[in-house]
Amino acid sequence: QLKLIKKKKRKQKFQKRRKQRKMLNRAVASAVSPVSSSSSTLLPNSKPFFSVKSLSGFRSSSFCGYTRRINHKPLRLRMTNPSTTARAMATQQLENADQLIDSVETFIFDCDGVIWKGDKLIEGVPETLDMLRAKGKRLVFVTNNSTKSRKQYGKKFETLGLNVNEEEIFASSFAAAAYLQSINFPKDKKVYVIGEEGILKELELAGFQYLGGPEDGKRQIELKPGFLMEHDHDVGAVVVGFDRYFNYYKIQYGTLCIRENPGCLFIATNRDAVTHLTDAQEWAGGGSMVGALVGSTQREPLVVGKPSTFMMDYLADKFGIQKSQICMVGDRLDTDILFGQNGGCKTLLVLSGVTSVSMLESPENKIQPDFYTSKISDFLTLNKATV
Repeated sequence: QLKLIKKKKRKQKFQKRRKQRKMLNRAVASAVSPVSSSSSTLLPNSKPFFSVKSLSGFRSSSFCGYTRRINHKPLRLRMTNPSTTARAMATQQLENADQLIDSVETFIFDCDGVIWKGDKLIEGVPETLDMLRAKGKRLVFVTNNSTKSRKQYGKKFETLGLNVNEEEIFASSFAAAAYLQSINFPKDKKVYVIGEEGILKELELAGFQYLGGPEDGKRQIELKPGFLMEHDHDVGAVVVGFDRYFNYYKIQYGTLCIRENPGCLFIATNRDAVTHLTDAQEWAGGGSMVGALVGSTQREPLVVGKPSTFMMDYLADKFGIQKSQICMVGDRLDTDILFGQNGGCKTLLVLSGVTSVSMLESPENKIQPDFYTSKISDFLTLNKATV
């Protein structure tokens, strides 16, 4: 009788395992089938929405290009986020440069990380720009770096051996002055500048009064009992850009103007977290200076540089071009690519600057360019696949 009881238990255990395997097999098949039934929605080497991982499989069965492993032990079913696959599908590695080039009239290039790094020209840039000009393409160079004026950037291009005229260059320093002109900023009001010479020169060319800049980098505050810091009540705008002479005096002066002068504007040239001062490493960008004023004033700035649409609208009006006929080329997702997307342009990410493939493919990244490639000189060699 004891033997019969043991035999019955073994049979029940076997039947339970067999039933469990059947249920898991059906779950695997139903999980994979929604993806495999439409192979056109998958990119090469992409994963299905559901994947199965076993502890140690005895045998495997392949179907629809995917492998399921069957085990006597329970399988662990892992769900892959469908939005990750959707994001992967949104971006294509550039394979046919000619088709992209032929589809637009104008290329807007970021400078830092695309044309140069620090004071070093990126390989293949001169030949690429010459090729695009030979095809009749309009080239525009847009940078969030406000330390130089357009004229000064023209000299940098010349020093690097690039033939670029001033009318093709748009720096955020120029954008700040152009914005003030666009709103008819009163000429009897002043602009306090937390930034460098580029902003001062563009404000001067536009006919605006200004104070601050590098000169205030030498000023210090002696905190004595009862000390009250004075400021100019005629300041109607505070412009904040990248500033290597940033100090506490500038923070306090700008804060007083924004908080105490009625209607005072708070303008940022950009909010870039990092920048390329040299080709050896990344350096804290203009966003760190802007952040200090955001913290002290509890106000958000009006940003005139990328990814704001102000410069895109200005360029489209100036050259009389449709935004759909523009391709924005940059190395930053949150400024360059978003700038192009906000303006309704095609976008190409290059991996020669800030952004890496891992950053592009990260689940946390929500900004996907139309195409990506390693550097702009790939325009010279890529010409086979469909764009």
